[in-house]
Amino acid sequence: MNAFTVVSFLFFTGFVALVAWWFTRKEKLDTQDGYFLGGRNLSAWVIAGSLMLTNLSTEQLVGLNAQGYSDTIAVMGWEVGSAISLVIVAFFLLPRYMKGGITTIPDFLEDRYDFNTKQIVTILFLFGYVFNLLPPILYSGAVAINGLFDIPGALGVSRTVGIWITVFAIGIVGSIYAVFGGLKAVAVSDTINGVGLLIGGLMIPILGLFALGDGSMTNGIQTIVQDSPEKLNSVGGPDSPVPFGTMFTGMLLVNLFYWGTAQHIMQRAIAAKNLKEGQKGVLIAAFLKLLGPVFLIVPGIIAFNMFGPGLEPTDAYPSLVAEVLPAPLVGFFAAVLFGAILSSFNSALNSSVTLIALNIYKPYFNPDAPDKVVVRKGKFVGIILAVFAMCIAPLIDKVPQGFFQYLQIVNGFYNVPIFTILIVGYLTKRVPSIAAKISLFVFISIYATTQLVWDTGLHFLHILGILFVLCTGLMLLIGKLRPRDTDFVLEEKAKVDMTPWKLVYPVGLAATAAMVVIYLLLSPIGILS
Repeated sequence: MNAFTVVSFLFFTGFVALVAWWFTRKEKLDTQDGYFLGGRNLSAWVIAGSLMLTNLSTEQLVGLNAQGYSDTIAVMGWEVGSAISLVIVAFFLLPRYMKGGITTIPDFLEDRYDFNTKQIVTILFLFGYVFNLLPPILYSGAVAINGLFDIPGALGVSRTVGIWITVFAIGIVGSIYAVFGGLKAVAVSDTINGVGLLIGGLMIPILGLFALGDGSMTNGIQTIVQDSPEKLNSVGGPDSPVPFGTMFTGMLLVNLFYWGTAQHIMQRAIAAKNLKEGQKGVLIAAFLKLLGPVFLIVPGIIAFNMFGPGLEPTDAYPSLVAEVLPAPLVGFFAAVLFGAILSSFNSALNSSVTLIALNIYKPYFNPDAPDKVVVRKGKFVGIILAVFAMCIAPLIDKVPQGFFQYLQIVNGFYNVPIFTILIVGYLTKRVPSIAAKISLFVFISIYATTQLVWDTGLHFLHILGILFVLCTGLMLLIGKLRPRDTDFVLEEKAKVDMTPWKLVYPVGLAATAAMVVIYLLLSPIGILS
């Protein structure tokens, strides 16, 4: 890595930090809304940019492109399929969250069910973030940075030491944003890094197509269509990582949880300055997700056509980057990649601090604590969590290879179970709190059995869909047999203007139509015909 690469990396990274500081220098970070929700004044583009960068990480850049290399573009279900989920969030969930004036997603569950249900869900969220999100983000980020830019070679250290150094570099910088800058600093930095990632991410497939087509982008596209048309089939078969049928079962539910219930995602949208900006930001993100396959899957397909089937799938994206990226742009791309890793880490850390400070520290340890005290304790906890994640992340390199797949399966222990009780809570008025607790227990127990004990032969997304229907029916049955004494009514506690965006429905329907068109074009009845 030459001096120019280092300077360009430091320049872009420093530029992001400077802009984030400038826009947040006057923020009141000693209040709950100021620190945890950016003062409830985020605009649409900041929300959209933060949603995208919080979602994107090296796991996707490397992982989805690996699946594009080894399988087909059908894995785009994780990306393109998110559009319909974001539309549903804009239409249904976000207005209800903002009407209730909540700060954390579990806050609604306390109003709808009871305090204990809120705390159970808070613990499930924290379990996912502290053990299944923060360390893997740091680890996968460190592996990608080391692999793409040879940090060990540049510093003259071993691979293990290089991972430790990179993990702590990402962790320390991310902690500064998340712990000391609050949500606003995280969201602003996300937006700037989002622009950089969009430019850098699109640069790789464009340069790749030019290289594949011997200087002609059109010839590059024709090479893929002629030599590997099966790669462009969006309809995944039974053996695909994303069988097409899962789009209507577990895939939809997982995406709805992620975009409509996950604290580190929805915290950006409920921090909007008004409902109109929140809905606009969510729908902008829906359209941006439709671009996802271009830089998250297509590079893997280009690598397949350029290098052949002999690569390890996880080497496909790094190999393509090394092959096509001009040396002067390496530093910029490194900074963009660093920003994507940073965003995922500091967003998860900020949300973990929010949940611990507001849902654990304040109710259990100091119910009368003023905002300044709550924020100060939250920062202290954030530092502890960051150090914990930094110490654990490099150790992932020593565990069996199957561990990372296990981490993905673990998400199912809390994502759809939480979404199930939340959606039933919004759609019904008499289902009692005991139904939510029983549903969580039954869902998690059966899912654990199917993943750890009994191999059903079903894709885990189908299992999540089946359990969603089963547990929803169970909750409705309990509501029929032992209903609440009174109907639940969502009280008006909004802290911002609740006038909806007048274009929310036509724009949402346009995003849905665009998703359908993309699937049709990349199907046996589209360009493959």
